[in-house]
Amino acid sequence: MHAKTISIPALALFTLATLSTLTACGGDPAPPETGPNPTLPDPSRGLLPSMDISTPTEWGDEKPTVPDGYQIEAIAKDMKIPRQTLLLPNGDILVAEGSGGGNAPAMRPKDVIAGFIKKQGTTSVKPGNRLTLLRDDNGDGRYETRQVFADNLNAPYGLALIDDILYVANQDALVRFDYEEGQTQASGPPETVTDLPAKINHHWTKAMTAGPDGEFLYVGIGSNSNIGERGMDVEEDRAMVWQIDAESGRHKPYATGLRNPTAFAIHPDTDQLWTVVNERDELGANLVPDYLTSVQEGAFYGWPYSYWGDNVDTRVKPPKPEKVESAIQPDYALGSHVAALGVDFSDGNMGGQFAQGAFVGQHGSWNRSVPVGFKVVFVPFQNGEPAGEPIEFATGFLNEDGNARGRPVGVTVDPEGALIIADDLSNTIWRVTPTGGG
Repeated sequence: MHAKTISIPALALFTLATLSTLTACGGDPAPPETGPNPTLPDPSRGLLPSMDISTPTEWGDEKPTVPDGYQIEAIAKDMKIPRQTLLLPNGDILVAEGSGGGNAPAMRPKDVIAGFIKKQGTTSVKPGNRLTLLRDDNGDGRYETRQVFADNLNAPYGLALIDDILYVANQDALVRFDYEEGQTQASGPPETVTDLPAKINHHWTKAMTAGPDGEFLYVGIGSNSNIGERGMDVEEDRAMVWQIDAESGRHKPYATGLRNPTAFAIHPDTDQLWTVVNERDELGANLVPDYLTSVQEGAFYGWPYSYWGDNVDTRVKPPKPEKVESAIQPDYALGSHVAALGVDFSDGNMGGQFAQGAFVGQHGSWNRSVPVGFKVVFVPFQNGEPAGEPIEFATGFLNEDGNARGRPVGVTVDPEGALIIADDLSNTIWRVTPTGGG
């Protein structure tokens, strides 16, 4: 696979020739390691990270590839940047559509280049900043009804339902709507539960799930930088998971040192909170692994002072050995730069080797000479913990030419036996079912 040639505006402070020279590393990097105990390489730093943008292209008559015994269909197209989905009690699917971001200024010339290049791999569609409801009217899997449930939201992302209250995590606030089963449109404007950190908003997504008892919500708040280069003052209340009282909005840090927790799920047997986290950049093609981990109350996961436990990031000044010493190691490496943005636990209705474990949506890399991610994988579990190598479940989002037809984000398991995949590049909602399943 070869790097694409991308025209960079004259205002960029480096030429494309310089970029190519700096990012060429004498061969393709090895595939990233996965699992509970990955072998981590030594850091490899350069003026610029390796970059390869998978140029967006159309699906045409094709669709993602799923394992034998399963089928995949597009149940909604022409969405406006679908991110996360929520299955409602009557089987309706609620889709959060939008895109956010604050006023994070580029601090270095390479930030200008990286920002421009990353943009080339995203959709040109204007974000909807809304919730859309999909309904299968007759149980045939086709979702004939499509209705805007609520609009004029501010980059909605996380979704949760507790009894008759629908919670939405916008990029700047947690809000709620009254919900009555079967309704297709919100009955009024949302009520603010609590403000969420939104200054700069380098990482704008606010992932969310409801706790098993319905008392608390858990919201992920990503960092305002790669490794604290903007100063730690702007990282206050960031790179952490908040526990929020669903009724009052009172909140506290639940776990810290997670650079960008992008999706949550509650394990169905243990009630344990799990998340997927996007780790730091610019330490090489195979550092640092994005990961899947249980979220332990009061735990510190390393960012920015260390990664994967006590591996010190020497770029962070001043160092804090006492913080490194307290850092715990995540449960399961998904591979560096795969950009995991979705997670949900399976149940027996998915069948076969996909009956017990976690589905993970991988949005895909931009900072590797050989792209990784761009697929949905399944991590098998036993006794409430990951057990085994990840299994590819939905692939083909990259075509044979290395162009991107789609980029998976949220994944949601329907207990009737289906996996819902939000694809924010082709702006499609996909539905995977066991062959013959309805």
